[in-house]
Amino acid sequence: MLILPAIDLKDNKCVRLTQGDFNRVKEYSAKPLAVALKWQEEGAGYLHLVDLDGARSEALLNRPSIEAIVENIKIPVQIGGGIRDEKKVKAFLDLGVARVILGTVAVRNRALLERLLADFGSDKIIVSIDAKNGKVATEGWAQVSQIDALDLCHELEKSGVKTIVYTDIAKDGMLQGPNFKMYEELMEKTDLALIASGGVTSLEDVKRLKSMQVYGAIIGKAFYDQKLSFKEVVACLR
Repeated sequence: MLILPAIDLKDNKCVRLTQGDFNRVKEYSAKPLAVALKWQEEGAGYLHLVDLDGARSEALLNRPSIEAIVENIKIPVQIGGGIRDEKKVKAFLDLGVARVILGTVAVRNRALLERLLADFGSDKIIVSIDAKNGKVATEGWAQVSQIDALDLCHELEKSGVKTIVYTDIAKDGMLQGPNFKMYEELMEKTDLALIASGGVTSLEDVKRLKSMQVYGAIIGKAFYDQKLSFKEVVACLR
């Protein structure tokens, strides 16, 4: 199972939001590149970047940090946050990002999603599903729809999506454990490669996700608040 440390970028700083709330921001570092290099040194095989400003603005405000990370580390990077058109997808892939994560646009514009999958491939284009109580949230978590998350997964599979990041907003940044019930359902009822996100707090959480054979787990706050260390997580997966 792949462990992806999260680097959430806002104003070119490494931060964490609690439950996606921009009013509940905690800054962890003013030097995102140093954070990325730290994860690489500790043995991370992949990084998960989130352009938080991108989720609310079309401008690439965090481009300096993203460029610096991609140019200076040797491990692959995936990025999400406000990527809603082909221009932004291409801009990130041209920077050297390995995978681009689509969110709102995958829900709203299926034709564009399918075109991007055809143009760039399902290894480069993955989809993030952010949900609350099993319903899909969009626009940087600002709006919760009536779309059922599992139904959306089935539709995405039909469109050619192979990998998803599934975040339970109610769990994200709360350090209360993941939504195992939902992950079990997704593993049982879809063939998608699942990256679990939100609430991973303990080694028991990590072991349970591994036993469910999920493809990967994104860990953010538990690392930054030192509830978990990368080394002990990797050790428990051996």
